[in-house]
Amino acid sequence: MRRVVVTGLGAITPLGVGVRPTWRRLLASESGLVSVADRGRGTVDESKWRDLTSTVAGVVPTEASSSSSLDSDDGATNVWRPSDWLQPSDQRRMSTFAQYAVAAAEMALRDAGWKPTRADEMDMTGVCLGSGIGNLHDFYATSVAFERDGYKTVSPLFVPKILINLAAGHIAMRHGFRGPNHAATTACTTGAHSIGDAARFIAFGDADVMVAGGAESCIHPLTFAGFGRSRSLATAYNHDPPASCRPFDADRAGFVVAEGAAVVVLEELEHAKQRGARILAELRGYGCSGDAHHMTAPREDGSGALSAMRKALRSAGIKPSEVDYINAHATGTQVGDVAEAMAIRSLMMGEEGVDDESMVTVSSTKGAIGHLLGAAGAIEAVFAILAITENAVPPTLNLRKPDVGVGFNFVPLQAQAKKVKVAMSNSFGFGGTNASLVFSSLQ
Repeated sequence: MRRVVVTGLGAITPLGVGVRPTWRRLLASESGLVSVADRGRGTVDESKWRDLTSTVAGVVPTEASSSSSLDSDDGATNVWRPSDWLQPSDQRRMSTFAQYAVAAAEMALRDAGWKPTRADEMDMTGVCLGSGIGNLHDFYATSVAFERDGYKTVSPLFVPKILINLAAGHIAMRHGFRGPNHAATTACTTGAHSIGDAARFIAFGDADVMVAGGAESCIHPLTFAGFGRSRSLATAYNHDPPASCRPFDADRAGFVVAEGAAVVVLEELEHAKQRGARILAELRGYGCSGDAHHMTAPREDGSGALSAMRKALRSAGIKPSEVDYINAHATGTQVGDVAEAMAIRSLMMGEEGVDDESMVTVSSTKGAIGHLLGAAGAIEAVFAILAITENAVPPTLNLRKPDVGVGFNFVPLQAQAKKVKVAMSNSFGFGGTNASLVFSSLQ
């Protein structure tokens, strides 16, 4: 089986546009969660925003919301400007989630130094990038216009803008990549599945290089209404957005919707070596499972999550005791956080595990950026990779009273310096779909 390594990273998150500003602010315990209560002010949708039970979100910063904390060392402001990445014609043809995906892919390809020109290189470079929901705005606005005024109000771009696979399609068309073109859409596991599936394309010889990840942009009142009606969202901290997402904490009461994109460039090891690429980490393991239990809730014992983690470690040839850091899926829900904690304890305290719970290092970065839905697994994979390259573990914000029945090192409130050779990233989604990724420094 061919080995797969990571050679490039790209990200657009509520903490900033770019991997470095996002990572810097994450390690500084800064939050990208803000209020959206006034988002619809002065528009026809004002009442729809005002009546929501949850009014906090992780929103990609724009020039209107920029602050000094978003300034980079070179004086540039790391905010989202579509014109930095896309021509006006491209902006009209793409939903926002696809725009984020194209920009994050551009970042990752630059970071990897991969700009193929030969036909054989194009044929062996592919894209595997999905989304959980995509962009509800186009669905909603077109449906309202069609109901009110009929056929001629529907744009010819409507269908291409709502198709999940068009993000991957736009990336491939932009760069001429003719390898596998694939789009997972598995709710909140999408990003992890996309990266894992892309690695298998390389391992089995279908590609030498894959652009992989996830993108999401659904900060829309219908999103909040839908998740709110299912009682999934945090509502107790509308007055204090940075405190709203509380993974593993006794006061957790739901997740916080967020938007953004994250992309990794995966490459066959020998291919990367031959071109002198900088290798950030190796993708050693990928495991998938299904709960077969409930539409939205995991099994209380976390057995589905445990199965995915065990499969990932087995494919990696790594013992549980060798895992230095786990980036948890933990979203801040009562049931989900406990189930994952139980699964991690079963994994890490079982056969070939550790003897002391306090030796298990776990954190959830959703306290800082919220839940990026279909992009969550991708950005959290990026954080796991950076933990290896930077020997730093990002914090779990708002964790003041751990209450999930285990004594792990949850990295509360502040980042920690730690030698990380092996990191695992977990993602679990509605419908009981689970995936785990295992990365390591190159051996």
